[in-house]
Amino acid sequence: MNTRFLDACWGKPVDRTPVWLMRQAGRYLPDYMRVRSKCTFLELCKTPDLAAEVSIQPVDILGVDAAILFSDILTPVEPMGMKLDFVPGPVFEHPIRTMADVDALRIPDPEADVPYVLETVRILRRELERKVPLIGFGGAPFTLACYMIEGKGSKDWANVKRMMYEAPQVFNALMEKVTMMDMEYLNAQIKAGAQAIQIFDTWGGVLSPSDYEKYVLPYTTKLINGLNRTETPVIHFVKGAGTMLDSVQKAGGNVMGLDWHINLGKARDILGPQMAVQGNLDPTVLYAPKDVIEKEVKRVLDENAGRPGHIFNLGHGILPTVPPENAIHMVECVHRLSQK
Repeated sequence: MNTRFLDACWGKPVDRTPVWLMRQAGRYLPDYMRVRSKCTFLELCKTPDLAAEVSIQPVDILGVDAAILFSDILTPVEPMGMKLDFVPGPVFEHPIRTMADVDALRIPDPEADVPYVLETVRILRRELERKVPLIGFGGAPFTLACYMIEGKGSKDWANVKRMMYEAPQVFNALMEKVTMMDMEYLNAQIKAGAQAIQIFDTWGGVLSPSDYEKYVLPYTTKLINGLNRTETPVIHFVKGAGTMLDSVQKAGGNVMGLDWHINLGKARDILGPQMAVQGNLDPTVLYAPKDVIEKEVKRVLDENAGRPGHIFNLGHGILPTVPPENAIHMVECVHRLSQK
């Protein structure tokens, strides 16, 4: 197996920089769209054979150094008692607004309530045995709570922040319950065969550093400390966290995911040599001519300056209208330009 991704997670030297892409199984690939045309998004997530197929596609097409489970961060929230739909973005019919709403939530049993996710992990481990490692993932407690409180995406997350300030006991009770669910869910993925875990905190950066430390950090720390991670590195990605890397680092992950709003070299200086990093090319660079893509890849690699513990990635998910040949070119550039 190609283990350079896992080696980089642990800060070990590698022969060349490993690379994978957030949302690498997705709409920009014609092969994905062929599978997706047969079913709804939720049906795809809940059909292990199909979810495994689209998870493997980018490994074969792009030549990346890791596969990531195809699912959605809100998959384990639905069996807590919240009806989920995609129209096309995620929508919860009855958002969480009161303590009674929180009390009504249950902690799912992953094997009983989301067996399709764990079966997808098992299939992928078998199929990827001689290829690349498998990354499992989940949403961070705060990002999951954001969707549960608002009921859908938001520009300002006003209902979330109102609950934080006006009803902190309700917010904290929700965060505690979501954290426990998350811990059960991610540990089940590890038990099923996930070889690394990425925690996505897509909306953590909408808070001030002080609010992040007060309302988010304790729960993410509890989650990471509760994972069975002796041999399973944890990647912690907080979008928009460039102004509070020191706070995010306190959560205790092995790898910090970086968006494109911070110089990777400066981030490494702040975090120190003991923490690996992942990132951080602006996803829109993949619309550029191939010579520009190569220059931008080189720039990110130069910012890392050859330090061990770097996993090349985009600063957020690949966009659905990116030409696949540009993503392939980016992966080739990372491998060629970083070859030891």
